[in-house]
Amino acid sequence: MKIRFGKNILAIAAACLMTLSPLSQAGNDASIKGDLRSNIKTSMNQYIEGQTIDGRMYLFDGQQGKLLKMELVELHEGIVKKGDFYVSCADFKDQNGTAIDVDFLVRPNEGQLRFSGPTQRRTVNHYTGHRTFL
Repeated sequence: MKIRFGKNILAIAAACLMTLSPLSQAGNDASIKGDLRSNIKTSMNQYIEGQTIDGRMYLFDGQQGKLLKMELVELHEGIVKKGDFYVSCADFKDQNGTAIDVDFLVRPNEGQLRFSGPTQRRTVNHYTGHRTFL
């Protein structure tokens, strides 16, 4: 009976961690909608496609002194506004299979959305949701 109880506690704890993890709480500003939302997503997709060579996007990790060769997994649906910028995140996998989230910034300028580039990079433990900033 103790073993069964212990397994149930572990299952409940794991479910709580998944529910409360950052992965399940990605930001999304519902007021960003319509053409603006579509144009932001299009701008981010075009940037990623333009930076992709042979199916991979390359970013240099200055802390570890290595080149990340990343394959796009998914551009998140969530978009938030931070100051003058719109921010969204994309999931990538590097050459070692490590999951990496990259935040992308877009800013309106002279009637157009201008891509400002990638910003924070994080490795993600998809079991716990723990993110380590690179």
